[in-house]
Amino acid sequence: MSLKRAELNLAAQWFDLLMMELANWRWSWHSMILTGMLAPIASMLALHVFARDADSLAYILTGNMVMSLLFGNLDKVTSRFAYMRFAGTLDYLATLPVRRAIVVAASACSFLLLSLPALAITALVGTLVLRLPLRPHWALAPTIMLGALSLAGIGAILGCKARTPQEAGAFSLVATLVLVSLGPVIIPPGRLPPAVLWLGRLSPATYAASALRQAMLGPIGSSIWRDLAALALFATGSLFLAGRWMNWRQE
Repeated sequence: MSLKRAELNLAAQWFDLLMMELANWRWSWHSMILTGMLAPIASMLALHVFARDADSLAYILTGNMVMSLLFGNLDKVTSRFAYMRFAGTLDYLATLPVRRAIVVAASACSFLLLSLPALAITALVGTLVLRLPLRPHWALAPTIMLGALSLAGIGAILGCKARTPQEAGAFSLVATLVLVSLGPVIIPPGRLPPAVLWLGRLSPATYAASALRQAMLGPIGSSIWRDLAALALFATGSLFLAGRWMNWRQE
């Protein structure tokens, strides 16, 4: 008797795929945590020399965390789907009763879980080095989750569309450089031209950085709801596009 797609609900699909993804990294998660800490901590140590006021230091801390959370996850998802495409794993997944968007969400969530220790250590080291008060708020959890998913679908599309794994890495780098330069992510808005601030509204990094500053350092303002809603919209749109445009099979 054949297994129909409808017999598996979305939660079951996500959980099974998440377990599969986590199993793939059981031998290398230590190095992923280490590399996930080095870049943002080194960047904070270098940038804080040029910033003295608390506002600029807050942007340096949360901006580097956004770099690790959004763009680190984007790069990992892009590389993962490029590998799965050329290794034939996507051909196998195409035979299973699972949705493409759920495959992407499971992969992104696996990388998020593996990056949480590095993210926590980065936050603690950053607040100590930059001498910022850490005031965690419940909004931190949805900010991290939605931030990790906001570019996951784009990463999957880039990985599937690239002609080679090296090209996939280049696509990911270009996307990172473009999106992080838009809006007040690491640099306060008062030091950016109006055109960059306007374009920043189109980048999920802007909303993730704003939500992280409020959820980690306080105070919580009404803009937290705007930021979370924007991240949810980016995450939903990203996964929807992946479900429509991602190629299952090697062409």
